Amino acid sequence: MKKNLLAVAVLCALTSGAAFAQQAEGPWLVRARAVNLDSANKDSTGLGLSVNDKVIPEVDVSYFFTPNIAAELVLTVPQKHDLSSSVLGGKIGTLKHLPPSLLVQYHFNAAGFKPYVGAGINYTRFSSVKLPAGVDIDRNSFGAALQVGVDIPLQKNLYLNVDVKKVYIKTDVFSSGTKVGTLKVDPVLVGVGLGWRF
Repeated sequence: MKKNLLAVAVLCALTSGAAFAQQAEGPWLVRARAVNLDSANKDSTGLGLSVNDKVIPEVDVSYFFTPNIAAELVLTVPQKHDLSSSVLGGKIGTLKHLPPSLLVQYHFNAAGFKPYVGAGINYTRFSSVKLPAGVDIDRNSFGAALQVGVDIPLQKNLYLNVDVKKVYIKTDVFSSGTKVGTLKVDPVLVGVGLGWRF
């Protein structure tokens, strides 16, 4: 009986300690990443349109509703891209895009690291569009965002983060006011950075 009581007491102490550690971490997690944007560039205009790949800065803020469920807002600054045409022989203009995403995540319980998956929505706003006369694009895009990643503890409340997202971004292309097709950018974003839990 004493052994059983001792085992129960130890178990209670361990679980209460784990719960306290979880609470001590706090519900907020902020990450800063360097992200490689690799565009799919699926074009239905017949012009072979594409935007260039590049490395961009990214910041996200996550709030944990439970130890396993979190919401993440992914942010960056407007990114300038060259728009090129394989048919017309190269660069035909430039544009900027601002692509915030909001995702709901599930964080798995694992020893030594914290993997997660997420899904949500992306809104992209195109601006500073400079294209040949008569050519224009739709300024707004809504699409799905999918995510898989892992937080690896480095020290108290500090994590190394590796994150991969697939974001669905597209815009209709117009010539003299008539739609001629759609450019699907649909990038894969691979990021590495640091996270702080508080």
